[in-house]
Amino acid sequence: MVGGFCTLEDAALAGKRVLLRVDLNVPMKNGAVSDATRLERVTPTIAEIADKGGKVILLSHLGRPKGRDAALSLRPVATALAAMLNRPVGFVEDCVGPAAHAAVAAMQPGDIVCLENTRFHGGEESNDQAFVAALAELGDLWINDAFSAAHRAHASTEGLGHLLPAYAGRAMQAELHALGKALETPEHPVMAIVGGAKISTKLALLRHLIEKVDFLAIGGGMANTFLAAQKTSVGKSLAEPDLAPTAREILTAADRAHCEIVLPTDAVVAQALAAHVASHIVPIDAVPADAMILDLGPRSAALVISVLARAKTLLWNGPVGAFEIEPFDTATIEIAEAAAELTAARKLLSIAGGGDTVAALNRAGVTSRFSYVSTAGGAFLEWLEGRALPGVEILQAKPRK
Repeated sequence: MVGGFCTLEDAALAGKRVLLRVDLNVPMKNGAVSDATRLERVTPTIAEIADKGGKVILLSHLGRPKGRDAALSLRPVATALAAMLNRPVGFVEDCVGPAAHAAVAAMQPGDIVCLENTRFHGGEESNDQAFVAALAELGDLWINDAFSAAHRAHASTEGLGHLLPAYAGRAMQAELHALGKALETPEHPVMAIVGGAKISTKLALLRHLIEKVDFLAIGGGMANTFLAAQKTSVGKSLAEPDLAPTAREILTAADRAHCEIVLPTDAVVAQALAAHVASHIVPIDAVPADAMILDLGPRSAALVISVLARAKTLLWNGPVGAFEIEPFDTATIEIAEAAAELTAARKLLSIAGGGDTVAALNRAGVTSRFSYVSTAGGAFLEWLEGRALPGVEILQAKPRK
């Protein structure tokens, strides 16, 4: 048992039918997997169960189907997974019913089958008890290795834990260990970098973090709302003026909590967000009325890096500029490289997560040099907000059946 939940060490796997909830919700292009990052995360758990003689029965969703949708079938994902594992992965046209029962009954120890998209059934998202029971009939135990879906109380992500012995897979275990070390028992000083477009989507996150971290650097479009709240003109930049009182409230609360807020002191501006557009650097109080703030300026990036050098733990969610388009990716890349260097020197525990954040770190080429990079989006954000995740809560230690 690790961290209050049972892991593969606690599970008797040989000869058992193992319902393994994984996240195979991967990007697809022309009917093929275009980004296998999430598959790479779950292959160790799949291989370990199979090598220990378990019968591996994969459960996952793909996309947001409304009923059965051939375009969202897991069949091509199962094919990609087989190539990655270098071992056969059977595919079943349904996740419950006669076809699923027949396929599972024919399995031998070490076999792997992937059942069809669980969201083809409405009972998955509604956590319908009859659907949960139908899934549970296929397995002797349930392992959840899909942290990225753990914020949903769905049948395959939470419901099965009420009917079957429940365990955390290796990817789930690694995620919970990394996040717990960074947010629950961190080494101080702790720094958070929060970026992205809108403050409205991350209010709960900001309010929670100011009580947990020593430094909070705010970038991206979010920073513009804080600047505007301090009567700094942000020109045509993306901002939420109606949230200025909320921004001021957060600044006041941060001061009370002795959390230092780091806001831009200069910016890279342009008249439009487009490739090859003319851009220039201005002090933050001199943004032209017809310009948009699209990245931190060099002094701001240097400030964030100098604060980072004083930290022992980093939590990062959201790029600090419009990183998809050059040259507005400069500050994000420079800060990412600095964090990677500090991590490599064992001076920093660096944890990052969220879709745009992962893409930005990949663009900077530093993903493998961070302590941990979460592929989860909503689940990572809700964890940082301090919210209970149903798919994690159900794993907490309880009497095994």
